[in-house]
Amino acid sequence: MKESMNVDPQDKLPLRIVIIGGVAGGASAATRARRCNADAEITILEKGPVVSFANCGLPYHLGGEIKERAQLLVATPELFWNRFKIRVRTGHKVTKIDRNAKTVTGRTEAGQEFKVPYDKLILATGSQPVTPEFARLQAENVFQLWTLDDMDRIIEYLKKRPCKKATVIGAGFVGLEVVEQLAQQDIAVTLVEKLPQVLNPLDPEMAKLIELELKKHQVRVIKNVSVEALLSSNGRVTAVKLDSKESIASELVVVGAGVRPRTELATDAGIEVGSTGGVIVNEYGQTADPDVYAVGDMTEVMHGQLGRRIRVPLAGPANRAGRLAGQHAVHGASIEMGAVQGTSIVRVFGLAAGATGINEKQCRLENRDHRAAIIQAPHHASYFPGAKNLTLKLIYEVGTRRVLGAQAIGAEGVDKRLDVIATLLHFGGTVDDLATLDLAYAPPFGSAKDPIHMAAFVAQNDLAFAPELLAYDAELEGYQVVDVRTAAEIEKLPLPGAIHIPVDDFPERWTELDAGKPTVVVCHSAKRAHIAACLLQGKGFANVKNLTGGMSIRELKEDSP
Repeated sequence: MKESMNVDPQDKLPLRIVIIGGVAGGASAATRARRCNADAEITILEKGPVVSFANCGLPYHLGGEIKERAQLLVATPELFWNRFKIRVRTGHKVTKIDRNAKTVTGRTEAGQEFKVPYDKLILATGSQPVTPEFARLQAENVFQLWTLDDMDRIIEYLKKRPCKKATVIGAGFVGLEVVEQLAQQDIAVTLVEKLPQVLNPLDPEMAKLIELELKKHQVRVIKNVSVEALLSSNGRVTAVKLDSKESIASELVVVGAGVRPRTELATDAGIEVGSTGGVIVNEYGQTADPDVYAVGDMTEVMHGQLGRRIRVPLAGPANRAGRLAGQHAVHGASIEMGAVQGTSIVRVFGLAAGATGINEKQCRLENRDHRAAIIQAPHHASYFPGAKNLTLKLIYEVGTRRVLGAQAIGAEGVDKRLDVIATLLHFGGTVDDLATLDLAYAPPFGSAKDPIHMAAFVAQNDLAFAPELLAYDAELEGYQVVDVRTAAEIEKLPLPGAIHIPVDDFPERWTELDAGKPTVVVCHSAKRAHIAACLLQGKGFANVKNLTGGMSIRELKEDSP
């Protein structure tokens, strides 16, 4: 009896959890909180008309690949209530967080003010597209693609005014997806990118493979230029003017210039943001206020290879962070979020391209002593029908032998290889760990020596100087360059100044070479060159290198016309 008299009446009240924002992080937080606490009062406040939709699917409905718009609606307010007893209030824009009073206030679409108390608050306000100055004019045919409303407006416009020429500004993931979907509707597309390459997570030579695929499908790619202005007439843009002074006639313009975190609500409440602009959270999603959490695109997350917190606006980390924050808000305990590797992938017509970890550009900025190996191999056994070529780049640290990142491009099997390497990165694995992985094999699925193994073997050889790799774009002046390709290959893609000795003639003709000169051996993909280089080392050549990736990658050094 005495024990019950000492219980604080407040302890009997249900835990009140308020979540601002739905989509990925917010919806995951809400449903996880419910599974962890059957009695909590859980409310999602969403300023838009839809609480949870498949943002990543928008381009594919735009192009008709996803047939029904309803397929993009992941969960409705009715489903949240009927299945989880979670209240969803759409059209509720929160304008203020009072951390002292533990309330949020705002206004509905109808103009009615509201105030909601909380015990635990989870912010999931996400990110929003960057709108460059040139895109802020009033024109009915200039769009961004970030929400369902954005998608609907583009579809409606194309119905009203079918077009033949479109310009997409920005060659990131969304930009490339939009390019693909518009081109498949027989629209002539020009892609404009201010950086020297498309798809910045890739290194330049890998990105070039995607550029070639775009050109193969009649997409014009213009790089290393900025948009100066959008030229308009009668309320519609007619041309995109570049700082190169060229103007591109356009009947439709889609701007994909990146995203920025929505942090205004948090900063107005005194919640700190980090150096990259995202809200600072701990490994459980808590801000400096233990009763306020933040998840998803609005936050900074720990990057596994950089060792510091940065923004990684991807759906996977947002969903996982939401789940953990929902549990921690209820129990005060959960596993840690863990580091993010930035693993990402995109389809561009017949190819998939993706990356995990860090690329060589980042390695140089971070002063990481690194090496890189590029291999090409069929995605499954070459003798089994349907084998498609896959290009895989592996980046690794010299002293520790740790794998730092990978990039892959191919028609099939790209996701499988990236996911395996991302898993290795999570556990801090080395090239030796990668070389010894026991992977599933049967001819329809892979090879006994998977492309992952082949990349690891090449990296091991490189680190052991057996032989050392030479960068694909290295200057060859000063080397004795030995080309072991066939005469037909050389005629198609010559390498001026090289000594031609076909690999099958090498055991007899290696004596034609000068053992005292630094030597680099070259073939189409570096496989045959490795054989010849090993033979030369065995014959006493002290300084022998293999051109990584071979001529098939070196030819990407210069832009194709």
